[in-house]
Amino acid sequence: MFSTGISTYISNSGILFLSSLFLTANLMTIVILSRENCGLSKCISVYMVAMATGDLLVMIINIIVYYIFSYHFPLSFLSNTPVCRFILYMTVIALDLSVWFTVTFTFDRFVALCWQKFKNKYCNERTAAAVITTVSFLIVLKDIPVFFAFEPHHIINKVQWGCRSRVAFFSSPQGATYVWFHVISLICLPFTLIALFNSLTIRRILVANRKRRGLRGHSSENQCDPEMENRRKSIILLFTVSGSFMLLWLTALVTFVSTGLTNSNYYRGDRTNPGYIATEAGAMLKHLSSCPNTCIYAATQRKFREELKKLLKSPWTLILRLVRTRTPN
Repeated sequence: MFSTGISTYISNSGILFLSSLFLTANLMTIVILSRENCGLSKCISVYMVAMATGDLLVMIINIIVYYIFSYHFPLSFLSNTPVCRFILYMTVIALDLSVWFTVTFTFDRFVALCWQKFKNKYCNERTAAAVITTVSFLIVLKDIPVFFAFEPHHIINKVQWGCRSRVAFFSSPQGATYVWFHVISLICLPFTLIALFNSLTIRRILVANRKRRGLRGHSSENQCDPEMENRRKSIILLFTVSGSFMLLWLTALVTFVSTGLTNSNYYRGDRTNPGYIATEAGAMLKHLSSCPNTCIYAATQRKFREELKKLLKSPWTLILRLVRTRTPN
């Protein structure tokens, strides 16, 4: 029992440490991209800031507040039923925002690279802000039924505590419809759209590159082509962001298709069931998808790395200036 307690403590401490690390990374990403010194267009910066904000919400609400604080402090105010319902509502919203901001970014890059006639009208800062705002508003409205999906677990001195699934809601046609719609809009549809946009983008790029090489001729093969270079950087950024998303959400998609469609996701407390293990692994990986974007930006964007170095050095630079000003000559 003693060793189990130590391992649980170490595990919880490790999760909290990693969550704090990724939370800090997303905060730095938002700050760096908001400065607009990374050589990216304002349109791309809006989508990337939105994605970083969505990832930040997942880390704060889903991981720190729900999985750590609410679970390990069951007698705190977080277990009050109205607060508990709001937390559950926000966990759903945070995941939805993180997913659909990635979809909007992928679609924007698809338009920019494949739909030249529509590019100037759609790929601009104003349209990006409008798309992000509209998507956020629709998600907030879509997830309102979550408030009606849970009821108090118990009542003490007329105070409602805890949250448990409301059987009447999930057994009703409206509740079942919402659950299916939510799962499809969170997993199946985004995954399909990102895969579709990327495949069309790849096809368009291959055709465009082949034509451009033919027009430039063999004599200029060794010369640098700025347009091709910019296109290459944009493609790398797009495919690394959307590719990591698809890879980390793949397990959740497969488990939903294999267990959800066959209605075999009831394991009756058997945690050794392969379906249960796969479902939990999928849940872990889809939350982990909120972490790698900062590393992707640092690996693929030279100016982002430079701004990151400046941001990391700035506190030490400030301390050094204060020390120098207070040190007598």
